[in-house]
Amino acid sequence: MSVDASVSTTGFVSVCNTVAPTMAIFVFSASIPTMRQISKEKTVGSLPLLPYSSMIANCYLWLTYGLLKSEIKIWVPNGIGLFLAIYYFIEFTKYAPLRAASLPGSVRTHQQFVVSLITCVSILAVTTKESADFLGNIAVFFCICMFASPLAALKIVIKTKNAQSLPLPFTIATICNCFAWTVVGIFDMNDINIYLPNMLGLSCGVTQLLLKIIYCNGVEPALSTLPL
Repeated sequence: MSVDASVSTTGFVSVCNTVAPTMAIFVFSASIPTMRQISKEKTVGSLPLLPYSSMIANCYLWLTYGLLKSEIKIWVPNGIGLFLAIYYFIEFTKYAPLRAASLPGSVRTHQQFVVSLITCVSILAVTTKESADFLGNIAVFFCICMFASPLAALKIVIKTKNAQSLPLPFTIATICNCFAWTVVGIFDMNDINIYLPNMLGLSCGVTQLLLKIIYCNGVEPALSTLPL
């Protein structure tokens, strides 16, 4: 039984190794419909820019971490995610006001943040031998923020008893993605920088799914309620 269980566990971890990068790319691709609608309507409405500037930071940090660790399953999906994040950022800023509370701040502030972070991470990566672990810790913070961001609407969902602002496909993709990376992080890589944020992300995803089941959807969502 123990041998069979070991073989079964190894097979399951192998499947997660394959699924995790694919699911990460799917999660990163979730904002494509939103960008198409922004381009069509030529307005961002009340949507914030922060998720996209944060996504650039998150993907660049994990891309660098993956390269320093020589982990292709980390740097490939995050490289694709970085490309998509830059596309989202450029497309969004074409139609965004220069300054608005919903962004928050100004477009210029977000641009400066992104450029500064990329510059600092790049310098750190090539000048410090222990940079991988340090960058991993920073990446964990951004990863948790990214997965938890939809819960910002938690108060509104409970108050209105309407969960239309929580996109079901994105929520399910997040749960699958975080579950797969948690398994890989624990059983394959034994890397707390991988499994810790994804365990927390899994908790956030399950919370969103429960809210979706409890309150369901209302009317067809407007642009401001589309997935980021």
